Amino acid sequence: MGIKDELAKTEFYNREYSLKHIPYDKELSFYQSIRNGDMKEMHRLFTPLCEEGFGRLSDNPLRNLKYHLIITIAFITRFCMEGGLEMETAYNMSDIYIRRVDTCTSEEEIHEIHKELCESYVRTMQNRRPKNHYSKPVHIAVDYIYDNLHNDITLPDIANEVGLSESYISRLFHRETGHSISGYVILKRVEAAKNLLIYTDYSTAEISSFLNFSSESHFIATFRKLTGNTPKKFRLTNFRLKVGEE
Repeated sequence: MGIKDELAKTEFYNREYSLKHIPYDKELSFYQSIRNGDMKEMHRLFTPLCEEGFGRLSDNPLRNLKYHLIITIAFITRFCMEGGLEMETAYNMSDIYIRRVDTCTSEEEIHEIHKELCESYVRTMQNRRPKNHYSKPVHIAVDYIYDNLHNDITLPDIANEVGLSESYISRLFHRETGHSISGYVILKRVEAAKNLLIYTDYSTAEISSFLNFSSESHFIATFRKLTGNTPKKFRLTNFRLKVGEE
C-alpha cells in the first residue's frame, strides 16, 4: 500500500472514530512556553499524552506513548536551541531522556518522565545565559567548549578556532562572560557532571574520566568547591525523579 492509500485510510479512520489532533496553535504555544522558561504557562498548556488529541502511532499502548514522548522531546529540544540553549546541553538532555523512555515498562513511568522533562527544560531555559549577549568570537568559543568538554581544551586551540590572538580572546571572553576561559571550562564540566549524576547511573570515576578531569579526586574536590556538596551527596539529593520536586 502506497503512502497516498495509507493517508486516505488514516483520514477515514480518524473521521470514523472522531479522532482529532491537538490544535497546532496550542501545541506551538506549549513549546514556546518551555523555550521562554515560563513554568506557569507550561503547566497551563500541559496535556498528558493519554488525552484526546494524540494520534495513534502504534497498536501497542505503551509503545504508542513512547513514540509520542520521543517526538515531544525532539520538538522541545529544537525549540530550546532556537531560544538560546547551548546545542550540547540540549542534545545531551534529549539523549538522556530518550534512553530513559526506551527502558520504561509502564504507562505510569512515561507520564512521570513527560512531566519531569518539561519542568527540567523550563528550569534549564530559566538559568541559561542567552548567546545574543556575546560577541561572535565569544559565541564561537562557548560552542567550542561545549563541543569538547570531554577533550583537552587549550587556549591556543580556542584562539585558533576564533581567529584571534590568545591574549585578546582571553580578555574578551572574561569581559563578556565574567569568567576566565579555564574557569568557564571547569564550570561547564561541573554543570555537565550534575546532569550525569541526576539522570544516569554512571559512577563518579566514570564521570570524572568522561569529562576529562585529571583524576577522580580532582573531580570530587572541584565539584565540592563549586556546589558545596560532594558528587555522592548531590546524587542522593537530586537523583532522577527528585529533580521534579524542586
